[in-house]
Formats: sequence, C-alpha cells, structure tokens
Amino acid sequence: MPDDFPKLDNIGQTRDALHADAKILGDLLKACRAKRRHWWHASLRPSLAGLTTGVVHAGIDFELELDLQAGLLRGRTFDGATIDEELGASSPAALAATVHGFLVDAGLDRSRIPASDYPDETPSFSVEAAQAIGRALSAVSAQMEVFRATLPEETSPIQLWPHHFDLSMLWLPGEKIAGEDPADEESSDKQMNIGFAFGDDSVPEPYFYVTAYPAPDGMADTPLPAGAAWRTEGFTGATLAWRELLVSDGPGDVLQELWTRLVSAGRRLMLERQGSKR
Repeated sequence: MPDDFPKLDNIGQTRDALHADAKILGDLLKACRAKRRHWWHASLRPSLAGLTTGVVHAGIDFELELDLQAGLLRGRTFDGATIDEELGASSPAALAATVHGFLVDAGLDRSRIPASDYPDETPSFSVEAAQAIGRALSAVSAQMEVFRATLPEETSPIQLWPHHFDLSMLWLPGEKIAGEDPADEESSDKQMNIGFAFGDDSVPEPYFYVTAYPAPDGMADTPLPAGAAWRTEGFTGATLAWRELLVSDGPGDVLQELWTRLVSAGRRLMLERQGSKR
C-alpha cells in the first residue's frame, strides 16, 4: 500500500471532533465573506498541514488552520497576532469562544462573530488519527487536482465542507436546467459532485462518491472499476469504499478511472447536443 493512502482505522471519534472544529471555521467564513455561488465562500481548503480558511479579509486580515499533523488550531493576523490551541483539549464551545475572542482582540468587529451553539462536551481526540485523516485529505486532493486539470469545463475549487466534513469538487459543464430559476445556481446548474467522506449516517466507513444533478436516465448503467458500486439508499450515486481502494494495485489509477468514466458518461447523458447554449 502506498504511504500516501493511509489506513483509516478507528478514526470515528477524532473525525467527529474535527467535524465540530471545522464547523467553527465554516461559520466564521459565512459571517466574514461575501457569498459566492454554490457556497464556495464557506468551505475550507486543503493545506500542507491540514485544512485552512485561506486569507479572510473582514476589516482585519486573518487565517485559521486546522493543523492535523501537530493537532493544533492555528490562527494568525496580518498584524502578527497568533493563536495555537490544542485540538481535543476543550469542548467545541470553549474552542469557539477562544477563537472568537482572539479575532475580536485583533480588531474583528463583533458583528462578524456568528451566533454559536457548539457542544459543551470535550471530545475524544487522537493526534495519530488526525494525522491519518490529514494524509488521506492530502492524497485525495492531489488526485483531484490531477483529474481537475484534464477537464476543459468549469470546476469548483477542491474544498472541505464543514457541515458534512467531506472533500469534494464540482464539475460544471455550463448548461442550465430547463424550468429552473437561472439566478438560483443551486437548483439550475447542471453538475456532478466528485467527493470523499470519512463516514456518515448513509455510509459508516470512509468512501468516495460521485453524484449527478439532475440524475440522467442511464447513468447507473455506466460500468465501474472493481470495488465500486451504484447506491440508491440515502443518495443516488457511485461509491467506492476506502478499504477497496487500499487493496488495489494502484489507488491513484483507480480514482482517475472512476472519475473519468463517470464524467464522460455525464457529458454524454446530461448535456443537450442540439441548440445548446454553452
């Protein structure tokens, strides 16, 4: 097994703790950034150490990062103020209060601080599990970057969604859905979502997913690489378990084949070829 695709055993409690921490950062992004289409302003981005807000311009310039290698929440401002808080050492509510206080002391207007209702319980947290999660995020985002570069159409940033704690990117071919309000991109943009989740209520183990909106007839007839399957319970899409990827001869090749097959099918089945306004 290549070193950049780690085992993800016994990560559940640490995953849940990081999920809560990611929501703290995501809520700040929603409060401090202007809205972008498909909510791209509210997502985290992969960084060398883990996950980052990127630079936020909100009266003050700041950046917050979940350093998964060191097990720290790190923050810094343009003026040189810094904060390092140990992940898992306090409840999400206490961590949010500390981060909010840091930003207000650094000059952020209090009106930018989001209303919060985070858990008061201190989570169980393992730095080793966080490091494995960080290595997985790095490996998957690297493969997404490779695939993204092959697509001539528009794609979203590669981003971690705090509300679900999944890494994903959108393929956006540029067509609108007939009958939907074109100003509402969530309902009117044809799209495919290429993602990776660390387990959730639908699928309890780490898995890859690809979904299409609107789901076209015949999509589920697309042949999939070994280990992948079509799913209709909870959501409709193609899935591939992380454990299946690890036993393959070339995990990166498997992902590229999966994504290429499905986006190619999406081009064929989702797009209007006659009179299309592209």
